[in-house]
Amino acid sequence: MIKIKRIYEQPDPEDGQRLLVDRLWPRGLSKEQAGVDRWLKEIAPSDELRRWFGHDPGKWQEFRSRYMGELEAQRELLDQLADLARGQTVTLLYAAKDEEKNNAVVLREVLERILRP
Repeated sequence: MIKIKRIYEQPDPEDGQRLLVDRLWPRGLSKEQAGVDRWLKEIAPSDELRRWFGHDPGKWQEFRSRYMGELEAQRELLDQLADLARGQTVTLLYAAKDEEKNNAVVLREVLERILRP
């Protein structure tokens, strides 16, 4: 099972493996507070794409498309994450304020496609 959660929310045992999928460490949060099992900077959008998007809702569809393109080059890591999610709950953590338009939403969508039989 793949869940997504804002990193500023309290860790919960039901989160399973907590994976931070942002390129930058979240502001104002210590590693102890975050309760992150792994920080996967390499699966996050590139700095260029992240800056271009700037969390502008008007750029969402283009961001989504470009990020999916970047993820194609990460197939080995995507397969590892999908394998992890087959055996346990995985929670993708992100720092963005927008809960519907962020990189974790796109990443979960891609991983769920890989997991489909």
